[in-house]
Amino acid sequence: MSPQILDNALGAVGHTPLIRLDKIARQHNLKCNLLGKVEYMSAGGSVKDRIAKAMVEAAEREGRLIPGKSVVIEPTSGNTGIGLAMACAIKGYSVIITLPNKMSLEKEAALRALGAEVIRTPTEAAWDSPESHIGIAQKLQREIPYGIILDQYRNVNNPLAHELTTGPEIIEAVVSTPSTSARPSSGKVDVMVAGAGTGGTITGISRALKKTHNKDCIVVGVDPKGSILAFPDTLNAADEGAQYIVEGIGYDFIPDVLSRDPADVNTWIKSGDEESFAAVRLLMRNEGLLVGGSSGSSLSGALKWLQSDAGRVIAETEGMNVVVLLPDGIRNYMSKPWFLKMAMEAEPSPLAGTIARILYGGDSESDEEKEPTTPEEFDARVMHPKQMQEQGVNGIVPMLGFLSL
Repeated sequence: MSPQILDNALGAVGHTPLIRLDKIARQHNLKCNLLGKVEYMSAGGSVKDRIAKAMVEAAEREGRLIPGKSVVIEPTSGNTGIGLAMACAIKGYSVIITLPNKMSLEKEAALRALGAEVIRTPTEAAWDSPESHIGIAQKLQREIPYGIILDQYRNVNNPLAHELTTGPEIIEAVVSTPSTSARPSSGKVDVMVAGAGTGGTITGISRALKKTHNKDCIVVGVDPKGSILAFPDTLNAADEGAQYIVEGIGYDFIPDVLSRDPADVNTWIKSGDEESFAAVRLLMRNEGLLVGGSSGSSLSGALKWLQSDAGRVIAETEGMNVVVLLPDGIRNYMSKPWFLKMAMEAEPSPLAGTIARILYGGDSESDEEKEPTTPEEFDARVMHPKQMQEQGVNGIVPMLGFLSL
């Protein structure tokens, strides 16, 4: 982040931290350095800010965007749309975003807050269907004067943004951090793990790493079960067409900006919803990082690969640097059932038992003798936050507004 005053929010796009995930590494007996590139700290809240800024500025240089006339139209799973809406709010362009129904209410709210018009489309519509988010965007572009689709799926500035910014930032952070006896480092990025949506992120970062830094860097792509991006295609056969909850990664077609060349993305891991959300919880509870679901996919994919025959050598070598891209934050998913279950229906902690005794009565000495030792006993004696709110226990919940849903 710049120490100087910025002209506008676009100056705060990118420049995100690379953070050690030491607690998770220890829990999984990893000797390598596990590092998270935390993209929700970008101005618009995700890694997609980078391509939105790059695509808009390139279109301006090329004369394709006309101030006061152009209407930017984009099919998106949300984060690219938010980045575009932010850029266009600053630069003065109108924006229309087409968004599958699956995507969160928070994304739509953020888009509308930034001044964008939002059209929802059927999640189940195939990418080339007239009813899909891509089909509706194309129809609007044909009929709205000065409408323009910047097209993250084909726009060369998508992977280029990551080749010129995300990748170099990762390299600089690793190279600038000295190796010590307490924290040994190879001095290079040895493994890069990232999920794929359009594929521009992993493709661009790979090019930066392999061209200018470490040609032997292993790049691992993570693709949700139900998507067809992983290579070879046999990896996708078992779950092809299955619905998945994680947002922002995976597709039912191969975007032009994704390189499936094994020279760029060396290997692929398929991820499931449950393991992704479990990894989100790990990142929140152990590293204090309020990430979104696709960050969990990246981490779960990294851990799965590090446990494989190919990854075990890396996992067991001190100083090897494994970077995991964490694309966005929990801001966009706080109303989603998977998150509410994780946050509001979590198994009560031992501390919850102490709170229950203090606030809801009982003899402390006898309670100590009957300290619950199983989740079932805790559930029987301790109220979850939602129950506390509904019952207004001891008049305390009205003071704890943060517990409300």
